[in-house]
Amino acid sequence: MSPASSAVLAELAEALACPNCGLALAAVGRALRCAGGHGFDLARQGYVSLLTGAASRFTGDTADMLQARSDFHARGHFAPVAAAVATAAAPPEGNGVLLEIGAGNGYFLGAALDAAPGARGIALDIAKPAARRAARAHPRAAAVLADVWRGLPLRPAAVDTVLTVFAPRNPAEVARVLAPEGRFVVATPTERHLAELIGPLGLVRVDPDKERKLAAALEADFFPLGAELVEYPMALTRADAALLVYMGPSAFHAGAETAAQLAALPDELGVTASVRVGTYIPRTTP
Repeated sequence: MSPASSAVLAELAEALACPNCGLALAAVGRALRCAGGHGFDLARQGYVSLLTGAASRFTGDTADMLQARSDFHARGHFAPVAAAVATAAAPPEGNGVLLEIGAGNGYFLGAALDAAPGARGIALDIAKPAARRAARAHPRAAAVLADVWRGLPLRPAAVDTVLTVFAPRNPAEVARVLAPEGRFVVATPTERHLAELIGPLGLVRVDPDKERKLAAALEADFFPLGAELVEYPMALTRADAALLVYMGPSAFHAGAETAAQLAALPDELGVTASVRVGTYIPRTTP
């Protein structure tokens, strides 16, 4: 483990909670421990696993998917989305703790931390390959292996901003760990996102009712503060289109037919990026 990764985990330990008993964690050598006697060793790749109990039915992204995603991000095609997320996620004072759920390679959390020089970040994901990559995503970020659907291994009101980008959400848990004045930033694709590739490549279509369903899912715990539509044309190569296929859920079903569909694409094509970045604040109990 790099000294930077170990130091950030130690600094952020007080925000984390033992997944077995809920008590606060503290850094002790190369482990995090709670007063109840539970301990969690820091992996040499720079993350800590707070997964406990039976294996989850969710496996997360594979190493190949994360490599494709990192390669795509490195080409800058989602930079406007990252910038919008970073602007929405920045704490008012430029410091505090940011949490990204379903962080993947940590690309969006890294952008948010760049925009908040005094902040620290926690990249949470269920996939080990993601935790390994996210641990190297930013000097002020720590990576945690956990399942959002089992509950977030964080103390109540421990973080100032929570963000999810094309990732699962657990609104009740987000509300529990978010500070009363904190923000929840949710980036979701609209039905126009990657529309030019959906037919030719058989990609999963975005539910046209997605925005209404998102509002309904968050209504009990959050007020909407505002939203920004980030929509722009991307000039992609055939290789870029392949990365889009293999970095997302379509990768699980890709085979010879997908390869043939990719080969049939033109060398260069225009594809729409269309993402809604919504900002929400917690409801408070009267």
